[in-house]
Amino acid sequence: MSNSESVRILGDRGPVVVLLPGGAEPVEGFFPGLVEGLRADPGCRVVLYDRPGTGANTTRGSLAGASAALHTMLDEHRLAPAIVVGQSLGGAAALLLARDHPEDVAGLILLDPSAVNDVKLAKATELMARLAGLAWRVPLFRKSIASGLRTQAEKLADRHAMRPECRSALVRTAGVDIPRLRDAADGLADLAKSFRECDLPRVPSVVVTADRKPNSRMTSAHARLADALGARVEQWPEADHSVHLTHPEEVLDVCRRIINAV
Repeated sequence: MSNSESVRILGDRGPVVVLLPGGAEPVEGFFPGLVEGLRADPGCRVVLYDRPGTGANTTRGSLAGASAALHTMLDEHRLAPAIVVGQSLGGAAALLLARDHPEDVAGLILLDPSAVNDVKLAKATELMARLAGLAWRVPLFRKSIASGLRTQAEKLADRHAMRPECRSALVRTAGVDIPRLRDAADGLADLAKSFRECDLPRVPSVVVTADRKPNSRMTSAHARLADALGARVEQWPEADHSVHLTHPEEVLDVCRRIINAV
């Protein structure tokens, strides 16, 4: 997907659903089965978009500019208001769009979103990405990181008996471009400092959180987002951060529920 083709719109009628992947990953293949499922029922127009600085889009960009880039894309293609599905950093981008351009957002489906509403967690996420970027510069560490991520992905896929397309997507994601991930997370802490949950619109929404301890800081951050949106928190047994791959059918079901509510 070149920059001139960084937006793919599948379908010409029905509710508009924008998919935003996590990290700096390309949207193509990131949500296996979701595109087909939403096009079949309830008959959506699905928008695949790599924002600047992520995926196949080589235009420089940052998380701080994500909402402006999304707003421009939606406006140029006359797609607003849209239902936005975002995982991890894609969830943070969806939240920033909802805060900055509430007229663009008809609904939100947040899949274990990065905690743009918690400064401490945002700082930790950004620091981990920076440290991984530094380690990546050392060939020995680079090989060790790549091997460790792939092994972890294979074990997770085995534990969940993932269907082949989900396993392939997980293994592909494990081959993450660490420097691009570092850049994608850059600025998250500063954004969290100015993020106010009360600025979010109350639109049909759901916050899906991974299976963590009830008193974990991330679980609490997700609960605050849900409260601000007037939404439910969904948590499924053994759900991982990559919940769209560990629980694809449940994700499709909650997407359909929010789309029908919209």
